[in-house]
Amino acid sequence: MNFSIKEVAERLKGMRDILNISVEEMCEKTGLSVEDYELIEKGEKDFSVTFVYKCAEIFGVDIIELLTGENPKLKHYSVVRKGMGLPVKRREGFEYQHLAYLFKNKKIEPFLVIAPYKEEEQEKPIVLSSHEGQEFDYIISGSLKMVIDGKIKVLSAGDSIIYDSSSPHGMIATNGEKCEFLAILIK
Repeated sequence: MNFSIKEVAERLKGMRDILNISVEEMCEKTGLSVEDYELIEKGEKDFSVTFVYKCAEIFGVDIIELLTGENPKLKHYSVVRKGMGLPVKRREGFEYQHLAYLFKNKKIEPFLVIAPYKEEEQEKPIVLSSHEGQEFDYIISGSLKMVIDGKIKVLSAGDSIIYDSSSPHGMIATNGEKCEFLAILIK
């Protein structure tokens, strides 16, 4: 399974039209400006995993349906082999692999995430986002500097954190190396 920004844009517009949701309502619910939202729907602007997750919640569909156009079909179990998760590259430099993309009726969205280390980010404010539910992050390797609701936490391999993801949060790799972690979004 793979996807392109243009295809996702078409699915977003199609679902919004089918459900008779205005652009303004989508902007209010996703936190984007009308200009940015319309650029995404035209396939002219990239989007974050958080944005697609919010849209899936608004539309009442699986995030995988928006990303790939396919509905997950497995209901008893799903095995995803190492390196075979659905690749999602939606935040500059970050690599996401969805680890349950074939399983239907998920109550969680599990991702293996690799955050690149960028020297220029270390002294800048961390970009924040928010979405409904909770998030659990487990650090596999490296270190992750997180901001959650204005508080800074640095997590290292073996550390974990769970938080209300409607609180503004963001993260960057720190200590000179990339950070690999498991991120589980809980609906």
